[in-house]
Amino acid sequence: MDQPKIERVLRLMKMLASGQRYTVEQLAERLNTSYRSIYRYIDTFKEVGFVVHKEEGAVYRLGKESPYFKDISQLIHFTDEEAHIVNQLIGALDDTNTLKQNLRRKLSSIYNCTSLANSIVKGKNAESVNRLIEAVESRHQVVLHDYYSSNTRSKRNRHVEPISFTTNYVQIWCYDVEDGKTKLFNIARIGEVELLDTGWQHEAEHRRGEIDVFRTMGFEKRRVQLRLGILSHNLLVEEYPLSERDIKQIDESHWLLDTEVCNYLGIGRFVMGLAEDIEVIESPDFVDYLRQKIATIEF
Repeated sequence: MDQPKIERVLRLMKMLASGQRYTVEQLAERLNTSYRSIYRYIDTFKEVGFVVHKEEGAVYRLGKESPYFKDISQLIHFTDEEAHIVNQLIGALDDTNTLKQNLRRKLSSIYNCTSLANSIVKGKNAESVNRLIEAVESRHQVVLHDYYSSNTRSKRNRHVEPISFTTNYVQIWCYDVEDGKTKLFNIARIGEVELLDTGWQHEAEHRRGEIDVFRTMGFEKRRVQLRLGILSHNLLVEEYPLSERDIKQIDESHWLLDTEVCNYLGIGRFVMGLAEDIEVIESPDFVDYLRQKIATIEF
């Protein structure tokens, strides 16, 4: 088998093991190959010992009971921000460097997405992720034992209904049975996942939110524009690398951030910490939020 075919097979294996749902048509389109080739590769997986499930709608996936499933799930993982930095580092190489194009080609061919690994699981979190995948697929409730909350800075068990992962498997959307709300939980903060016999009971209330460049979550996005100076621009790009996609340079010492945020908490902290170097533009609701926050500060 030549190198392009090997890369295609590896990409197909990764997609089938990701927990996401792909039809044969989608697989063929993403891998730039024929339906017939996809079926042939799937047959090969079966022959070498993988368990392949066919679901309604001609959707295929590798079964977690496959002897190699756990090994695949423990491959190296890049988050969106890590991948952004990797892309920047590769881009900084001289165009005459033959390694530059080889690195880009290999990474894009294996991972086939901007984040380089939006469906690969961190090794240390693989056990929790595998159990959560099982819970999502079987539509069962779980207990997240000793979950550490950054808000309360305490650990306690969370009784939840897992809904779906973020694209990089770092977090998962869950319906909190006790609080009656959909929340985002960080996989790394889970002590252990206990799969319960109880199935979903609140599916009608499940929601899937979004995450903005300031790493805050929410269910609706609001547009905010900031005029940044040199200091605030440099700190923003360093602390929140994904924000660079929404930044345009105005002149030698000023930049415009035009982005959408899920709530004002993350961007509010950033602006209040660098208020002398930032101007809020055409964002009246955000200005009102800042005024209210400032009014609560005691000096």
